[in-house]
Amino acid sequence: MSRIIDTDVLVCGLGPAGAIAAAAASKAGLSVLAVERNAKAGLPVQCAEFVPAMIGSDVPSVRPAKVQTIRRMLTYVGNDAAKETHDFNGVMIDRARFDADLVESATAAGAKIRFATPVRSVSASGVVHLACGTAIGAKVIIGADGPRSIIGQAIGCANGDLVETRQITVEMLVPHDATDIYLNPDIVGGYGWLFPKGRLCNLGLGVIAGERPLLKPALAGLHARLIEEGRVGKDIKAHTGGAIPVGGVKGPAGTLAGRSVLLCGDAAGLTNPVTGAGINAAAISGKLAGECAAAIVDGDADAAEDYAAEIEAIFGRSLALAKKRRRQLLDCYTGNKKPHERQLRDGWIAYPQYWSDDSAVEMSTDEKARATA
Repeated sequence: MSRIIDTDVLVCGLGPAGAIAAAAASKAGLSVLAVERNAKAGLPVQCAEFVPAMIGSDVPSVRPAKVQTIRRMLTYVGNDAAKETHDFNGVMIDRARFDADLVESATAAGAKIRFATPVRSVSASGVVHLACGTAIGAKVIIGADGPRSIIGQAIGCANGDLVETRQITVEMLVPHDATDIYLNPDIVGGYGWLFPKGRLCNLGLGVIAGERPLLKPALAGLHARLIEEGRVGKDIKAHTGGAIPVGGVKGPAGTLAGRSVLLCGDAAGLTNPVTGAGINAAAISGKLAGECAAAIVDGDADAAEDYAAEIEAIFGRSLALAKKRRRQLLDCYTGNKKPHERQLRDGWIAYPQYWSDDSAVEMSTDEKARATA
């Protein structure tokens, strides 16, 4: 039997949510161990690498990782001309550098970091068993281990609704300052995108899990279209892909045999069900989770409940609206039908009808910004 190593906080996953959580808990004076299954921070990149402008003031690591500025969003529905959304401000980043800087900050704060260390299982007693054979007994476990979170599964809060994505990086032949969105009824439960990164761009596609075989040919078709338009090059520099949770908030707090468990980022289902955006939510929830862990260790009996309430207050309405719009659009496929162009517009953030909801109070500007980020 493995000897159990005790620590105040165990953070599982070292993406933005986990690294920020580890830093926050360490700064509060806790002993923190953070583990990551991958060998290096931010690699492989499984992200379109766009972050909203609002994140820059809260996460300094955005600045050194910046590749280019984004000022607009262009939305293409079928073969129609693009709808331009002005003041859609953000930054394209080098995600690997961004994640590495966040891990460095966590290390500087005092967190112990282990890469190439996957979580193998979590026992009913709340002990986390690592693939290397080590067993960890933590007062607080923070699950920041992505859409298929083992920590989330352990407390019965697994993400059940996922979108599968595929992305390539190609040369950008024409300077561009917008994120391009491609809506098409054949892209079931998702959309296509072109996100420029200076001389390169990320070109990708997402669909519901059941339509995964569509990804490769549909992305090849989008690539061919943009080659024909003279916008991108033929040579593919990199491939990536992954899953995105689109079912809304999971958890985000629970217990295992008296040990507190907090979920954040993708593990907590905080990615937007329509846009798939999640870095900003990861950063916010990671910081809150780290601070909550400190409060729990300090004896605050209400800290986990307060964490869940704050997550709901920040993200609840925007995620609920996105989940509703997603469901409405998917309903258009019932009986082998497909949505028409008006219905595609109804389900996308660039159009005013997306935001109209008679059953809800008008969202604040901040809530709308979080919904698009």
